[in-house]
Amino acid sequence: MSRSGLSGGSGVLAFLPGADREAVEGGLGSNPRWCETAGDFLAALTERHWAAILLLLGDEGVETAVVRRVAEAAPSTPLFLASRETSVERVLAAERAGAVALLPHPTEAERIREELLPILQEPGEVPVPVAAEEDDGLVVGSSPALMEVFRVVARVAPTAATVLITGESGTGKEIVARSLHTQSDRAKRAFVAVNCAAIPDTLLEAELFGHEKGAFTGAVTKSEGRFGRAHGGTLFLDEIGEMSLSLQAKLLRVLESGEVERLGSDGTVRVDTRVVAATNRDLAGQVAAGRFREDLLFRLAVVLVELPPLRERREDILPLALHFTSRFARSHGRPMTSLSREAAARARNYPWPGNVRELRNVMDRAVLLARGGVIRSGDLKVGAHAPRTSPRSDAPDPGYAATLSLRDVEGRHIRAVLERTRGHMGEAAEILGIHRNTMTMKVRDHGIDVRAIAEGA
Repeated sequence: MSRSGLSGGSGVLAFLPGADREAVEGGLGSNPRWCETAGDFLAALTERHWAAILLLLGDEGVETAVVRRVAEAAPSTPLFLASRETSVERVLAAERAGAVALLPHPTEAERIREELLPILQEPGEVPVPVAAEEDDGLVVGSSPALMEVFRVVARVAPTAATVLITGESGTGKEIVARSLHTQSDRAKRAFVAVNCAAIPDTLLEAELFGHEKGAFTGAVTKSEGRFGRAHGGTLFLDEIGEMSLSLQAKLLRVLESGEVERLGSDGTVRVDTRVVAATNRDLAGQVAAGRFREDLLFRLAVVLVELPPLRERREDILPLALHFTSRFARSHGRPMTSLSREAAARARNYPWPGNVRELRNVMDRAVLLARGGVIRSGDLKVGAHAPRTSPRSDAPDPGYAATLSLRDVEGRHIRAVLERTRGHMGEAAEILGIHRNTMTMKVRDHGIDVRAIAEGA
């Protein structure tokens, strides 16, 4: 399809009062239907099945109540909203209506074309493939970043090298660790996982290295520990960055000697255990802050596998969504046949701060709640629609995990706004309500690559 215009479908229905048609029309294709008034727009809404709807929100446009009516009247039609004011309220209104995107108004034809082109190139519905047997969302996708992970895993799996896996929460670090195990000659032996953040430090040493009977209060039997259980296999140390410095020193000794000393024992036990560790923390920064041993970091990161966040491999989002839809449809006994084009676009455009884990949960819920065999945009409970994680019904929903630091929240929000503006610093600063110079300083402080965001948009 030519970049000079959009074709196919039943055209775009547009209500953009005050817009410069010559400046915008090139982005709407050869057969847009322009409406002069809200009444004309509502009448035209039922004329045919439109390929997409572009609608001005507020001011001389329509109010949020009308937008909801539009979304209900044409639930399978991709809805794009424009607004002169880009505020939190407008963003939430767009989210609640299931809009694919909220565009600035006025805007240029190229920006509109970039938003609409992927939608109009897709079929009206995206079919769900036959369910795969494996429960491994990581292996779905073909982005260059994911291909690099595959290549590293394939090369390293047959060896006994220690591996450090880094990446945000929900990117699939344990899946990579299991892949390293199952593709090695240790696959027939045990894969033992330990969440270092979930076990109090006073107990973690005994859990890892084992203990003799009577070594401490409550030690009524002898334990071989996780290293012993993983003998001949693989020990996965998740959230390794949460381990105390004293225990880090003991772990380093085991990695270097291949021997563990159980609590309450005077001797050591030889273990043949491959160690794979994972963290969502910046361990180099932890080393600089004196919270992680540099020698242990070097010992763990013989091979480093960096898992990219889902927002940095957007071409994998739709295949993943279809994979999870297929699998959950089978497990729940639901006859799901497809995703609507609008739902597919919404999934692709959402930043997925919770990564693959969040996408998995959203598709699980969508399969359960969807009416009929098609998942619609409104079935994807993301952003403002996401359910609260707190058991208190009266607790406010902050829209992010309550375990994050204020700095992490700020960094994630700035990145999300930049992704929404496709790396446009000026627009992002306006949304955030800060000066452009302040924006530049914060981007530098959080280490955000604006150029990569703009190129990947």
